Order: sequence, then C-alpha cells, then structure tokens
Amino acid sequence: MRELCLFTARTFKTSHPVPYGAFIVNTRTGKRLIGATNAVVRENDPSAHAELRAVRLACKKLKRVSLAGYTMYSTFEPCAMCMGNALWAGLDRVVFGATIADAACHCVQIHVPARQVARQADMACLVDGPVLRELCCALLTDPNMQRAFQNWKVGKRKSGK
Repeated sequence: MRELCLFTARTFKTSHPVPYGAFIVNTRTGKRLIGATNAVVRENDPSAHAELRAVRLACKKLKRVSLAGYTMYSTFEPCAMCMGNALWAGLDRVVFGATIADAACHCVQIHVPARQVARQADMACLVDGPVLRELCCALLTDPNMQRAFQNWKVGKRKSGK
C-alpha cells in the first residue's frame, strides 16, 4: 500500500492530480502486474476509475478476461462499479486503503461498501481493508489535490450537476 500511495502521489506533479490508484499483483508471489490511476477528468470518461483501468490493462497484458490468481490493491475502497468489475474479472482479493466515507469528505461518492457488493454476487472475492488508512487519506489533503477538488466542484456547477 505504501508503494501504491507513492505511485499515486506522482500525479500531484501533473495537471491532473488524483488520489485514486490501483495495483494488480500476483496473489501468490506479490509481483506487480500493472498499476493505474484515475483518469476520469484527463480522459473525459466517467468510467476511467483507477480500478477499472487497472483491470483493463491487466487483462490486455495477460490476453485473457480472467484475473484469477491476482489481487487488486486500491488507495480507496472501490465504488460499486469498480467492485462489480473486480468480481466479473475474477480477482481473488481486493485490498483497499481508505474508505468510501473518507473520500466522500472531499468529493461525491456512491455509498455502497465494497463488501456489500461482494456479498450480493455469485462470484467470490475477499475484500480487506482499510489498510494504512491514514496514509491513503493523506493523499486527499495534498495542496495540489485540494485545488483539483475545487476545480472538480466548479466543473460540476458549470455543467449543471
């Protein structure tokens, strides 16, 4: 999780900082397969969450739709869309840092816990977290991230949302 926070924090030096990052790692060896950060604003794509992007990139790299044998680490608890995608991908486990409630202090969220999504599914996936919650929450308070949150709010007002 520490490595993931460092990976994600690198976005703070770009024009599109984000606190949301995800790694897909081999469950058995812990070797990282892929990493991704949120790209919703950068790509003008509301589905470009870090977790979805990581699954897409991992499946493309492996040339298969199943991520059985892999674990996802995410800086924040996956939203319902991302957790659903993790289940469809067949991930063994999802480990998150901070909670949906933590993220909601700074931006809008869908308040459905990842564990609840997993319990409602026919597919099995362990959900663990929060892990190193304070470290992940610190991503929210970086000054560049705080400016980005303000810009996100202004953008939503301009678009009528």
